[in-house]
Amino acid sequence: MNPIDLFIAELEHEMTATMRQLEAIPAAKLEWQPHPKSMSIGKLGMHIATIPGQICQMATLDVFEFPENFGVPQPASKEEILQAAAETIPQAKAALRSLTPAQITGDWTAKAKGHTLMTIPRMAMIRNIVCNHWYHHRGQMQVYLRLLDVPVPSVYGPTADVNPFM
Repeated sequence: MNPIDLFIAELEHEMTATMRQLEAIPAAKLEWQPHPKSMSIGKLGMHIATIPGQICQMATLDVFEFPENFGVPQPASKEEILQAAAETIPQAKAALRSLTPAQITGDWTAKAKGHTLMTIPRMAMIRNIVCNHWYHHRGQMQVYLRLLDVPVPSVYGPTADVNPFM
């Protein structure tokens, strides 16, 4: 199996747990944030919903220049988050499958205001900035849900609220 197919299989598998988290977001609390420096739960949900598609699209470029207004929008509704999540894996798959063998094994560069932030192998970009970044924010969501006293869904095993093994 080629590495792109492995990433796609991982994204598809992980989307199940991601959807459980996004569905648990309380629709009436989208503006809630645990700290003034933290994203709102709505923004965090939208970020989690869009990471695979958006960042895999970034991976198709040899150089990505961050725009001045780069950030996560505040969603107007929970449905907006769930719709974005429904679209993200097809977007990610299309982007990843568009990569040529030379691109897959080549480097990827991120820039801001013309300055190079990083140049890394594209496969490392996909692993770290798509997958690990996604999982990191899903962990944040688990904490947000706990702080709101929302039953925390299972990701890889039991939580204090859900035991998929029973």
